[in-house]
Amino acid sequence: MPKFSTIHENAIIRKGGEKELNSLLSPVKSSKTLTRITDDRYLAEMTRCIFQAGFVWRVVNQKWDDFETAFFGFEPQKMVRLSPDQLDSLGKDKRIIRNMQKILSVPQNAQFILDEAQKHGSFSQMVANWPTSELNALFLRLKKSGARLGGMTGPRMLRSMGKDAYLLTPDVVHALRNAGLEISKTPGSQRDLTTIQNTFNQWHQDTGLPYTHLSKICSYSVGENYSVEQLNEFNTSA
Repeated sequence: MPKFSTIHENAIIRKGGEKELNSLLSPVKSSKTLTRITDDRYLAEMTRCIFQAGFVWRVVNQKWDDFETAFFGFEPQKMVRLSPDQLDSLGKDKRIIRNMQKILSVPQNAQFILDEAQKHGSFSQMVANWPTSELNALFLRLKKSGARLGGMTGPRMLRSMGKDAYLLTPDVVHALRNAGLEISKTPGSQRDLTTIQNTFNQWHQDTGLPYTHLSKICSYSVGENYSVEQLNEFNTSA
């Protein structure tokens, strides 16, 4: 099992000190706080991440108030009742981004959220109570049961909602490979994903750091060395 200390030290050096690195580590929410998030907010963030995928995030964010209006606040019960005519109208609505396949993901993910809520009391309860030691299984649930939530989209949604989660960005994978993990450059096999999960589990146990912070520190230890100011500016605009 590779040690996390070397990765951490590299990130501290690259960012100009431990204080500077720590300023880039976004907080994670407690399970109790996560359970208070209403399910319409999960559907909204799913939709935001789906529309941002392969597109300019800034443009999506600039239009977001109109998205909220066009989709009636993303109330799941309302979204599953959208008629074909209403969906067709949304596909022509200039207030939002007119990508019909992504628009159709909204009622599909609304149904996914309602299905999980029926099992767990709410979608937020399902997310909050899912153990971080089994994040791979949660990512897979989103991919298989949701619409367009595979790849980075589902994990990004969880991270943005405050769920403690690692992201397998190219820089994170690069850091893991540099540390000695025998995984693919684009890990997708069950073997690779299990190896990654086990590694983060061990690092979490060794350091006490959240998975979100472990992941971010990995990303800051390699690749393009953006300054703290540049990264904060990106995070604000994104």
